[in-house]
Amino acid sequence: MTSLGSKASRRVFVTGTAGFIGFHLAHLLLEEGLEVFGYDGMTDYYDVRLKQRRHQVLLQHPGFACVEGQLEDQALLDRTIDAFAPDAIVHLAAQAGVRFSLENPRAYIDSNVVGTFNVMEAARRLGVAHLLMASTSSVYGANEDMPFVETEKADTQLTIYAATKKATESMGHSYAHLWNLPITMFRFFTVYGPWGRPDLALFKFVDAILDDRPIDIYNHGEMYRDFTYVADLVRAIRLLIDVPPVRPACTADIAPGDSLSPVAPFRVVNIGNSDKVRLLDFIEAIEWELGKPAIRNLLPMQMGDVPATWADATLLYRLTGYAPRTDFRDGISRFVAWFRDYYQK
Repeated sequence: MTSLGSKASRRVFVTGTAGFIGFHLAHLLLEEGLEVFGYDGMTDYYDVRLKQRRHQVLLQHPGFACVEGQLEDQALLDRTIDAFAPDAIVHLAAQAGVRFSLENPRAYIDSNVVGTFNVMEAARRLGVAHLLMASTSSVYGANEDMPFVETEKADTQLTIYAATKKATESMGHSYAHLWNLPITMFRFFTVYGPWGRPDLALFKFVDAILDDRPIDIYNHGEMYRDFTYVADLVRAIRLLIDVPPVRPACTADIAPGDSLSPVAPFRVVNIGNSDKVRLLDFIEAIEWELGKPAIRNLLPMQMGDVPATWADATLLYRLTGYAPRTDFRDGISRFVAWFRDYYQK
């Protein structure tokens, strides 16, 4: 296995490069001089034109190439990964969305479980230096002790989306143990920023307020989220690529607070801003940035939702020396500037 931190050719295969986070990660890797190959299914879960535009931006860079295909298409996925021969794989593609999982749970099994299995099989076969895979803060489910830490149990998922992500963590651990394949799972906390998904709260709120449409505010706004700016998130992923976990010789070798498995080169890492923000404060910052108030449609808590998320990102800092710190007001300002420019509103 090669180390991405070495001077050797650094080639990263990224699934989901037409998606919100995958686009930003690919752009960062390309700017640092790495070769990136993208794989994306271009599903119509949201506006495919936005996904196509992201890929068009990335294709302006000579170090980027991509293929459109589903994760479930194992033959195409295998051919694509084998031809590129990556040093590392970052698996971000998934069927996203907590609420959509209530309507179409099968899509989550097909993409998130079967698709992830196919990615892991390819990584095992090629013996990549590091496989990194996206999980979610939603795996903490009904846990109430906050901030959430990676070493606490997370067995009470509340949606099929969260359950599929927890399943991929368990699958990843078994592959790391059986095949000595270094795997890092990262749990994302409420990612937002330019080029964001239209189904995410910030996008929906800005779009509705500008068009004088009401916004749905669940639990009457008494919810808290650890909003993480996308540029901070992908910087953390980039740094984690160079920190593959190593199977410890014994349990005593694992530092306190480290989620490193005692029996596998496997680790779970939170990526969050470590700042619990009230949803109503988030909405007020949007209103201030847009210069107009929202029409508020106050609703009860939605099924499968949680009242709060809050990351303990100490482990991320210990591993990389980096901590996401973008203030949500600054992040909102940058998103609004992008939104107005992109949609000419």
